[in-house]
Amino acid sequence: MERTTIDLWVGIFVALGVAALLGLAMKVGNLTTSNIGITYTVTANFENIGGLKPRAPVKSAGVVVGRVGDIKFDTETFEAVVSLNVDKRYNFPKDTFANIYTAGLLGEQYIGLEAGGDEAMLKNGDKITQTQDAVVLEKMISQFLYNKASESTNDAPAATKSDSASSTKAADDALTASPLDAISKPVTP
Repeated sequence: MERTTIDLWVGIFVALGVAALLGLAMKVGNLTTSNIGITYTVTANFENIGGLKPRAPVKSAGVVVGRVGDIKFDTETFEAVVSLNVDKRYNFPKDTFANIYTAGLLGEQYIGLEAGGDEAMLKNGDKITQTQDAVVLEKMISQFLYNKASESTNDAPAATKSDSASSTKAADDALTASPLDAISKPVTP
């Protein structure tokens, strides 16, 4: 082959490689087009959004029904205010839960909507009041280490064992408390 023919083929392969990297970067950055049409916007407040970013997917039953629009910090409540752009084709009840999930162990974070049973539907400008924060891996690890450290104090002499057990139980309850616990636990008279 001639030198110019080899140079031409090398140029074509380099151009294809650059185009493939550009396409991959757009896919990873959620910049590719989606089939989301006209949307309505609802907001949700979270104490901790973890690594949630604008344009992250909003899913329900595994189907992308919208995108995260804007994320702001409310200086009065000290919470993150997340705007969700939901496709008008999908209507959700007013008592819908908004949860922040992680795709896989270390994947991207997205918002999952779990529909409630209310007759009234969310409209543009409404607020989702029932939310669940992101699970932060560092917090889980520190909680695990704290529990392991408290187990080692259970090997202490009997006189201090009952005191440490009651304080450890109270600390464990405070660390593992979730806003959804109050809803899922039955009320005892």
